[in-house]
Amino acid sequence: MTIWKLAYQANCWGPLGGNAVGVTSVAELTYRTFADMDRAFADIAAAGYEGVEVFDGNLLDHSVEAFRTLLEKHRLSLVAAYSGGNFIFDDILEEELDRIRRVADRTAEIGAPHLVIGGGAKRAGGARDGDHAKLGAALERIVGIAHERGLKAHYHPHLTTIVEGPEQVRRIFGETSIDFCPDTAHLAAAGGDPAQMIREHRERISYVHLKGWQREPFAFTPLDRGDLDNGSIVEALLETGYDGWVTVELDAWDDPRAGAEASRRYLVKRLDSA
Repeated sequence: MTIWKLAYQANCWGPLGGNAVGVTSVAELTYRTFADMDRAFADIAAAGYEGVEVFDGNLLDHSVEAFRTLLEKHRLSLVAAYSGGNFIFDDILEEELDRIRRVADRTAEIGAPHLVIGGGAKRAGGARDGDHAKLGAALERIVGIAHERGLKAHYHPHLTTIVEGPEQVRRIFGETSIDFCPDTAHLAAAGGDPAQMIREHRERISYVHLKGWQREPFAFTPLDRGDLDNGSIVEALLETGYDGWVTVELDAWDDPRAGAEASRRYLVKRLDSA
């Protein structure tokens, strides 16, 4: 069987964080991995992946020419950039969307097809009436930003935001036409059944994040271990006819290349036996 085109997120090669300047200038509040992208790309390519996804901060750290040189050196394609924001606070929304435009410009210039967005701030006192509508309206503007640049925009539900579990996912997709990028580990950790959610939202899924997860102690893992039934997730994707890029993600691992290799072996074996 022909397997999906497989990519890997480059966030596993160093600590995860944000641009410190963003504390006082929200327009600069990008995600980043504090790591050498050359080393990360080398390991990802050596593990057998064809593509890579990066955080917006790591993308904007490089000129277009420098980033293309890195990709060409390791024979990788840029598949997606990941960005995000609060999106529910009127006073800073335009600053956040300006940053998204800069990220989308760079992503499109390099030739990637996808822009992935996470976020929707969870207030200290909990979500207020109207927060999901505000998030949905912001995401709808991002759909337009992406479309203008030839990109497909995707929303990525995430722990610690106002969209975590199945009901919140349904609610936000009633507010926006943006595509759904399921992160299977985050959905499971929020109490969802990722395989069922893939079936339910199949018409919105044109890009996927796969990640393993264990309950105790809480940790994300390669796909071949942990408590998440990744076999049922692969079956759901095959059943729904998914044929796009699949990006494996793992926020931290003692040996990042070994983690990437383990997940790819798992996927290839599952697909070969399907």
